Amino acid sequence: MANARDIQLDTLRAVAVTLVLYAHFLAPGGSSFLGHLGVRLFFVLSGFLITRLLLDARDAGQFEAGPALRSFYARRVIRIFPPYFAVLGLVWLTDLEQSRSSLAWHALYLSNFWYALRNDWNPWLLCHFWSLSIEEQFYLAWPLIVLLAPRKRIEAITIGVIAFSLAYRFYWPIAADPALARDLLPPASMDALGCGALLAARRARGAELPRWLRLGWPALAAIFLLVVWSDPGPADSTWEWPRWLLVQVLPLAPLAAMVAACSTGLGGRLGRLAELPPLLFLGRISYGVYLYHPILLAYAVKAQPWIPLNVSEQGPGRFLVAGAATLIVASLSWVLFEKPLNGLKRYFPYVARGRTPTPGEARRFGATYPGAKAALGLQPTDPS
Repeated sequence: MANARDIQLDTLRAVAVTLVLYAHFLAPGGSSFLGHLGVRLFFVLSGFLITRLLLDARDAGQFEAGPALRSFYARRVIRIFPPYFAVLGLVWLTDLEQSRSSLAWHALYLSNFWYALRNDWNPWLLCHFWSLSIEEQFYLAWPLIVLLAPRKRIEAITIGVIAFSLAYRFYWPIAADPALARDLLPPASMDALGCGALLAARRARGAELPRWLRLGWPALAAIFLLVVWSDPGPADSTWEWPRWLLVQVLPLAPLAAMVAACSTGLGGRLGRLAELPPLLFLGRISYGVYLYHPILLAYAVKAQPWIPLNVSEQGPGRFLVAGAATLIVASLSWVLFEKPLNGLKRYFPYVARGRTPTPGEARRFGATYPGAKAALGLQPTDPS
């Protein structure tokens, strides 16, 4: 049974994907900092959950790096590939928005490089794949570090990753080049992924949030909102680059604090709100919602002559029609397609079968002792 910490993390997924839907369907001008914030929240969650489950596996009594790595990659394939390649297959069959020419890049999870090299967002209906590519690139490299590097060095490595990502950002003001590569190459997202990973690494040794973060994140969130709402000024203004840097960096601490709070379980009214069934279900289907929503928007726009509401432009009509279609398709995909396939994960445990977990291992894996869930490698929450 999933415990409170994992239930509330599902709600954070729901919040993140709602921010993205708002940005792509409703926000004036077709873009919004809220969509960017939703993606960054997804990255912090992924960094935290992936690192937590890998460290839990590493701390298990029968841990072996080779089987754990094979199981990790097999479980990622089971969770991520089927709906992803189903979408690519549909786009290929219909050549939706003339997207066939780029499909090889998307199939190799190089979408971020495709858009960065072209410095252009075409084909637009697959542009959200850039963040899925970032996550897949993270999944390829990070488990090798967490499972093979010296255990006591994991936190230091994570801090180094965050520092490298932050340093990477300072190249762009020097180059004075606002190309898409600035935001789409992997180092641009390693700070958010790294913050989640650092939170998991500290949690694994029993450390709480630093005092400055517990007390200071509301102030950082307030400064972030003031910066976002400030006038960016004309291009090449003195404020343009500092504003961009602050918008990227300031949300990291509040987002990490949110993940930390929900991972231990919020109490009171806020906790009850975070465990409302509709939010939990939206969190569970959030991968499908994120994956399908621009594809369904493209079909809705093509069907505009038969739709009484305006779906061709940002606004309530688009949000209602494309949003409802997205939720319906993602729900069906989860119930009929993704959830049954997820059952195959039981064949790929992180640690060897054949023993009952200790009480400590059972708590770490979210199992109910003396059940066998931890020994079988079944995690209470899928981290994708």
